[in-house]
Amino acid sequence: METRIEPKFLTVLREGYTRSMFTRDLGAGLIVGVLALPLALAFAIASGVKPEQGLFTAIVAGFLVSALSGSRVQIGGPTGAFIVIVYSVVQRYGYDGLAVATMLAGGLLVVMGLTRMGAVIKFIPYPVTVGFTAGIALIILSSQLRDFFGLSMNNVPADFIEKWSAYAAAIATYNLTALIVGVATILILVYWARVSRKVPSPIVAILVTTAVVQLFHIPVETIGSRFGSVPHRLPAPHIPRVDFATVRLLFSPALSIALLAGIESLLSAVVADGMTGRRHRSNTELVAQGVANIVSPIFGGIPATGAIARTATNVNSGGRTPIAGMVHALVLLLILLFFGKWAALVPMATLAGILVVVAYRMSEWRLALRVFRSTKSDTVVMLTTFLLTVLVDLTVAIQVGVVLAALLFIKRMSDVTQTRVLADMLDEEDEEDSIRGRRIPEGVVVFEVNGPFFFGAADKFKSTLNTVRKKPRVLILRMRHVMTLDATGLRALEDVYERSRRDGTALILTGVHMQPLVVMKQSGFADRVGVENMATSLDVAIRLAEAIIASPARV
Repeated sequence: METRIEPKFLTVLREGYTRSMFTRDLGAGLIVGVLALPLALAFAIASGVKPEQGLFTAIVAGFLVSALSGSRVQIGGPTGAFIVIVYSVVQRYGYDGLAVATMLAGGLLVVMGLTRMGAVIKFIPYPVTVGFTAGIALIILSSQLRDFFGLSMNNVPADFIEKWSAYAAAIATYNLTALIVGVATILILVYWARVSRKVPSPIVAILVTTAVVQLFHIPVETIGSRFGSVPHRLPAPHIPRVDFATVRLLFSPALSIALLAGIESLLSAVVADGMTGRRHRSNTELVAQGVANIVSPIFGGIPATGAIARTATNVNSGGRTPIAGMVHALVLLLILLFFGKWAALVPMATLAGILVVVAYRMSEWRLALRVFRSTKSDTVVMLTTFLLTVLVDLTVAIQVGVVLAALLFIKRMSDVTQTRVLADMLDEEDEEDSIRGRRIPEGVVVFEVNGPFFFGAADKFKSTLNTVRKKPRVLILRMRHVMTLDATGLRALEDVYERSRRDGTALILTGVHMQPLVVMKQSGFADRVGVENMATSLDVAIRLAEAIIASPARV
């Protein structure tokens, strides 16, 4: 169990950092830095902000994540998972609103880490994760069709259905050259690995398509023609104005950003652990992500988190310490300072092609098919989260998905919890504590509860007890298979006890485990039932019942 919050960078320095380690980290950082350039630009544009803001994020947040990370090889920066919510916040509240939401999310992440919630956040249901990830992928894809086909549209509606309706209305205005550039980008991304794995395919796609477009003066829209020139320096620090009304308004999207950042960063760290054989510090990772998201907006950035693809590339390229991630951020800074003006020449169709491939890989449709083959409840959760992500809002999708998954889990747990009357019937089990071979005295009814006794099962328990028409002299309640008891389950037991007293029925409990026993003692229920009426086994309970029947004065 993680007991300390300490960046892995400090651990590496304490263990000793050698020249050979630096050589490997330097090479990996150079490769990941080059790979991160087109992704940072593309994610920023798709999110509704300026392209350079993606670079600002990758530089500032990327450096801080590596310096403070609970993983040795985590690479931080903007990712596709944020596109939907960032675009939504920017459209509603502008960049200042996004900056406040991002800083709030950073604060939430720091609190999560300091309160040791790194393990808890991993319990987000898998179908929810698959559902909103697939939904984000579809939204990313749909957001890129304008640039991929070169459609003549002044504005693209934010609503999913309206967006596709607008595309259908403008399809006749497609630009064949833009479409060719987009398709060429996809082909390079897919097949370049067969030529070389040393140079990242997105960089090859950008260099080739940009060079062809400029040399042959192909009439396609570029970053420069839409956004103007790209700055060649980091902006001056600026803290957005924050007041209580703004915080209250933006708390919900901030919570979604925090959850997304936490989920994706920890998932990325787990993937890295599998590749390196190391173990990350989840709470430290959350604190690192929080600090990065607090500082990123101060320098004009957007939300950031651990990037799985870039982290995997870092590991495959030889990176083994946080130095590699810091080098990656410095490489991007040098590109911004000395080559930023060239970014304005990149065709929009090229970035659209890159994001189309990102959306396809992000969709993880094979995982969705596996969920379809599992339980119906998991399928319902996944589809509900997916549809809400696409048609309503990512924040609503996560909240409803988690609540729905929890409710269905409670339903499944209540289904496996059974209450049955045994009386003098035979158990199906053949075990030492079975009722088989035992004579149940007349006037004694034996009930058994199997499974967790919580609020989801309490109603079933009371309904089963109501099936006994004749009031018994003694009611034996076997709880040998009840490992957990909550307040609602305890209340159901209290109702049974009170009804038994009114009916003149003695209540005996047998086989009570430690957790239910502690709950009964703390609430005073054990004292009301009486320690003498809590038997250790069925044989003891039967002898106690016989004694009660033989002594009519005792109830």
